[in-house]
Amino acid sequence: MNQTATMQKLEEMRFNGFARAYREMTETGMAREFTTDEVISHLVQAEWDDRYNRRLQRLIANARFRYQASFEEIDFSAKRNLDKDQLLRLSSSDWIAKHQNIICTGSTGSGKSWIASALGHLGCQHGYKVLYRNCIKLFDELKVAKADGSYIKEISKIEKMDLLILDDFGLKPLDGHQRLMLLEIIEDRHGRKSTIITSQLPVNQWHDVIGDQTIADGCLDRLVHSSHRIELKSEVSMRKTYKID
Repeated sequence: MNQTATMQKLEEMRFNGFARAYREMTETGMAREFTTDEVISHLVQAEWDDRYNRRLQRLIANARFRYQASFEEIDFSAKRNLDKDQLLRLSSSDWIAKHQNIICTGSTGSGKSWIASALGHLGCQHGYKVLYRNCIKLFDELKVAKADGSYIKEISKIEKMDLLILDDFGLKPLDGHQRLMLLEIIEDRHGRKSTIITSQLPVNQWHDVIGDQTIADGCLDRLVHSSHRIELKSEVSMRKTYKID
């Protein structure tokens, strides 16, 4: 089989990374500098890298992050009660594998959404399916889904996510439908998937936001005991400091 036919078959099988590396090696004569084992290793690694990068791009696109935040960009020098050791431990994404949660609270501009997005990006890098949603928008969309009959489908999509990021929880009290939606989401994920919740309010005020003692107890019991807590206390707005929209 000649080189052209080999390239054609590689492309038909969608071995894009392998094909690109193979073309480069033949065009530059680099293959003559390596043993057969080294050539095979190089080609396989190129294919693996290509597939990993394409999957990562899909995971990030599907996550719908508010911020394209990276863990390396987190500012640990700012005085906001951010525990660097804790964040470094969380950067392994083992907590997602263990179906644990994160609750991140702090005032406006303290960097909650950025940190949540950065941890979500790390989750994507480790191969997990992540979804970022603003709480108000999510509940509004689920109300519409209730009306048009697509609610079960939308809830099923959320349930399948390895990590769900619920941003800006508690900006306004939940109504009867919203608190039941929240309970359903938390119940579906409890012990099976991970959730990050960010809020301007401390956890001890969430009962008032949820509005029903029994439902609030059910949600918080499933969330708090399996959660890592990040409690930011900042006198300076990180949003203004770094000009983040």
